Amino acid sequence: MSAPQSTLRFDLDAIARRIGGQIDKANGPSRVLDIGCGDGALMAALASDYGADVRGVELDPAKVERAVSKGLSVIQGDANTDLANYPDRSFNFAVLARTLQTTNRPDQVLEELLRVADVAFVSFPNFAHWRTRAALMFGGRMPVTNAIPISWYETENIHHVTVEDFRTLAAAKGAKITREWNFANERAISPLGANWRAEFALFELRLSQSR
Repeated sequence: MSAPQSTLRFDLDAIARRIGGQIDKANGPSRVLDIGCGDGALMAALASDYGADVRGVELDPAKVERAVSKGLSVIQGDANTDLANYPDRSFNFAVLARTLQTTNRPDQVLEELLRVADVAFVSFPNFAHWRTRAALMFGGRMPVTNAIPISWYETENIHHVTVEDFRTLAAAKGAKITREWNFANERAISPLGANWRAEFALFELRLSQSR
């Protein structure tokens, strides 16, 4: 299936195209859960362009209202606690885009993602990017960069994760990384040296024992 022209944010666009390429309409609509779905931009694209059955969870009530006004199935909820309400393998795909680093226990949230869906997508700002390292080394202050655009006292990020940190966490949780994307200046870059070159990272994972 050829992917339509997208206006999505670059990591969401990569997720949409990847999910769209794996949807088998012969088996009915793919079920997708978008946690931290914001105003539902990814959900709307997956539903309209690929016919997916998409559900969303969002903490911010204003964003929930905007998503619902688009006719999307979104509830107000918290990734830290509400994933436990979903049965095992409720979805074909689960998405956690730029939300992992805002959760109380990223390790537990990742476990839940891998439990409720066959395939999980996780994106996050890479705290080991060279600009971040330089700000800390030469300025001695928490950085303000493209990936971390506001001051430390305003940010929702409570756990700063790196590409290598996430790879290690995935292995510890028995997850197989089936695809990885790395981005700098909103463009995909090679995985070579991604831990210091990438501003953002996106991973596709499934449990090692999953089909």
